[in-house]
Amino acid sequence: MKIVEARVIVTCPGRNFVTLKIVCSDGTTGVGDATLNGRELAVAAYLTEHVVPALIGRDPARIEDTWQYLYRGAYWRRGPVTMTAIAAVDTALWDIKGKVAGLPVYQLLGGRSRSGVQVYGHASGSSTSDVLASVAGFVSRGYRAVRVQAEVPGIPDIYGISSGPAYEPATFGVATESSWSTPDYLAHIPAVFEAVRDEFGPTLQLLHDVHHRLTPIEAARLGKSLEPYALTWMEDPVPAELQDGFRLIRQHTTTPLAVGEVFNSIFDCSTLISERLIDYIRTTVVHAGGITHLRRIFDLAALYQVRSGSHGATDLSPVCMSAALHLDLAIPNFGLQEYMPHTAETDAVFPHGYRFADGYLHPAEEPGLGVDIDESLAATFPYRPAALPVNRLTDGTMHDW
Repeated sequence: MKIVEARVIVTCPGRNFVTLKIVCSDGTTGVGDATLNGRELAVAAYLTEHVVPALIGRDPARIEDTWQYLYRGAYWRRGPVTMTAIAAVDTALWDIKGKVAGLPVYQLLGGRSRSGVQVYGHASGSSTSDVLASVAGFVSRGYRAVRVQAEVPGIPDIYGISSGPAYEPATFGVATESSWSTPDYLAHIPAVFEAVRDEFGPTLQLLHDVHHRLTPIEAARLGKSLEPYALTWMEDPVPAELQDGFRLIRQHTTTPLAVGEVFNSIFDCSTLISERLIDYIRTTVVHAGGITHLRRIFDLAALYQVRSGSHGATDLSPVCMSAALHLDLAIPNFGLQEYMPHTAETDAVFPHGYRFADGYLHPAEEPGLGVDIDESLAATFPYRPAALPVNRLTDGTMHDW
């Protein structure tokens, strides 16, 4: 069996997705997510111009060899565009291997390590009472873990506040501008968590995303102020590339730390893991080189009692979510999986078999990943240029978004 075709499909059922579909000589197909939020066409071009021609005629069963070929053979290694393209190929090949074997992918990864994949939802609000109502909604739907984001008085358009059923920061057209005040944020957020913990008790798992906005000493101060509320994690407290900053944060707080959604390889996080500077690694299938490479990252993390907490926002298609669930189910050091349900239009374009029940997601039991793309329906949703916001301090200085 050989690869005879690989199609790059760009579609926008409410937001942009890039999907690679590989076709084999016997008709078996596999799909991989290649979506890089705000830079979708860069990955599509990389796949079309550089990767797809190299795939034709290759044996789809040689997943590791193909991964090494695309990574080492490119010379210009790593980076979000390259690793997202490699991930798309790798995920599609695992999908094919599962179909050929007649097994769901998690069985090929060693079988179940748990009965289901615990997920967390995104609660937010413009006031503390709105936040409490939002958390209550997730609890009523069976969630056992909730990320809490709150609007800070005087800061418009703050990160993480949803105006609809799902939070989607990218907007069609040019990038919008947000504003930020660290002192106002640090003064406000602890009181929000105090109210949430008082309302929902000690057992609900609570998380918070700082979104790379603080200095290490500011993050240490926040982590210490949140200790009474026993967060499961404080996410992305400082810019991810500022890895030495995590040493300082560790010296001052016992609030668990999570980072990694913008990491692309094991080399981005090996020091953070091996020195136990984080508690959860949030790398994901689509941006960290696919199932093959993400498994390497999680295996390294397992040696140091660091758990997984993979990114799972709506800019990851159901193809990526399906792949993540199969890996989540198999690894020994699973922590949590982020989960933001897609729109009905997206679910129609990407028919899938995974399901949510009582705070857990369960992957499909059919061979492969249990997800596909309806190419005819996808074609009715043409690409629309979109961008993530940029962020400025209240005095106009550019800041991390």
